Amino acid sequence: MKYYIILLLSTFSLISFAQEVKQGEKTYEVKKEKIFLNGEDVTATLSVEEKEVIFKEAAIISEKLKQEENAQKTAEKLEKEKKKAEKAQKKAEKAQKKAEKALKKKEKLQKNYKKAQDNLKKAQKKYEKLKKKGKLSPVDESKWLDKIEKLTEKVKKAKSKM
Repeated sequence: MKYYIILLLSTFSLISFAQEVKQGEKTYEVKKEKIFLNGEDVTATLSVEEKEVIFKEAAIISEKLKQEENAQKTAEKLEKEKKKAEKAQKKAEKAQKKAEKALKKKEKLQKNYKKAQDNLKKAQKKYEKLKKKGKLSPVDESKWLDKIEKLTEKVKKAKSKM
């Protein structure tokens, strides 16, 4: 918005204000096809050569102002493009971080699932080993079965989260 206001003011100044041309010690103002000196129209009193010189100088000044305006417009466009590029880069970085976070979450869920499976297998092996040796009392056996059931639930839960 700031750039639009500056552009509008500079355009307005180019259109509304006259070109000031200095020739010798006199400063002429050129508006359209008329030449003014101290606010009075002196176009008719000047010679053809003087008019041509003043109009040429006014055209040169006008061209310089147009070039400055074009340079300003170009600078504004470059600034806008730079901001767009920065915004796109931030968006891409954000998307990349989001993807990395999702990947880490997936890896963590897989790790938890594998860990739950390993714990279940170990508990089942140990239960079977103790059962074969006959070292389990009825109370211990129920505890082991509860433990295995809980570990089985953990495996199901971990699998469902994946």
